[in-house]
Amino acid sequence: MTAFRMPAEWSPHEGCLMAWPTRPDLWDEVLDDVKEEYANVARAIAEFEPVTMVAPPGHGDEARARCGADITAIELPLDDSWFRDSAPLFVLDGEGRRAGVDFRFNAWGRKHHPYDSDDRISALLLEHLGVERIPSGMILEGGAITVDGEGTLITTEQCLLHPNRNPGMNRDEIEAELKSQLGVHKVVWLPYGGLLDTETDGHVDGVAAFAAPGKVVVSLPDDADHPDYARMRANRAVLEASTDAEGRPFEIVDVPQTAYAAVAGNEVEVSYLNYYVANGGVVVPVAGVPQDEEALAVIAAAYPGRKVVGVRAAAIAFGGGGVHCITQQVPVARPGA
Repeated sequence: MTAFRMPAEWSPHEGCLMAWPTRPDLWDEVLDDVKEEYANVARAIAEFEPVTMVAPPGHGDEARARCGADITAIELPLDDSWFRDSAPLFVLDGEGRRAGVDFRFNAWGRKHHPYDSDDRISALLLEHLGVERIPSGMILEGGAITVDGEGTLITTEQCLLHPNRNPGMNRDEIEAELKSQLGVHKVVWLPYGGLLDTETDGHVDGVAAFAAPGKVVVSLPDDADHPDYARMRANRAVLEASTDAEGRPFEIVDVPQTAYAAVAGNEVEVSYLNYYVANGGVVVPVAGVPQDEEALAVIAAAYPGRKVVGVRAAAIAFGGGGVHCITQQVPVARPGA
């Protein structure tokens, strides 16, 4: 059997996949605002790499009009617009041949209905792209993991061990499937995602991300009254006591800033950690508050040589995510592979 491995997010991309938001029962009065934010994110990423926006049938023209001529829009059946979680996870073999792992999707523990089109979208995307499909029976969202491309994966117990995902699988079985499908050799389990992240049950992409082999960016709020103040320090302690698949201790980059914005009468937290690493850049969700610049500076230092761009994403946060949640990178394959 050919050995595939999921490359790190900073590996070269052929492009980025996104999905156009249209679900009124999720977005309600902020639907127009969130469409503008999705378009702004797409345009920001398009400065670095091609973006393909997948829209539900009948919505392609709107996506093209809002996003502009630099974004390619196609139409496929969709329920929702969180491609980090419903799109395939792309892997490469040693010869540079690309495939897509099609994990099952159940709308974060059946929180939204319907979700059958989103459960099928990976297969449709892979067929559209002409990429080999590798099916998995395990439920997994891309936002629940971060990899270094060298055999190490970080996730949270809060999410992957939640009974609404894979109640028939224990921790060892989940870890074995991650290793088998994504080509990792070591899984580091952080205890916590965000306490208030009830939508995803604590995805890792709100609290930690690999920035390079052996380097992890973590959320570490400096406000003792923040609900995750102690929890994120517990996560950091796990990383301090761990090594990666190559036996290296982790260099840890702390992001102490936190940001909140008012959306539709609600206060929502915008996670700086929920960013997208593009070819030559990092696109970071911001809230339009003074802390934004400090957080962007920390992230820029963690990714030397990349241009860091902040994009307001308060309405996206209202829906339960950030820039990372609405994007999925397509790694470059070897020509002809």
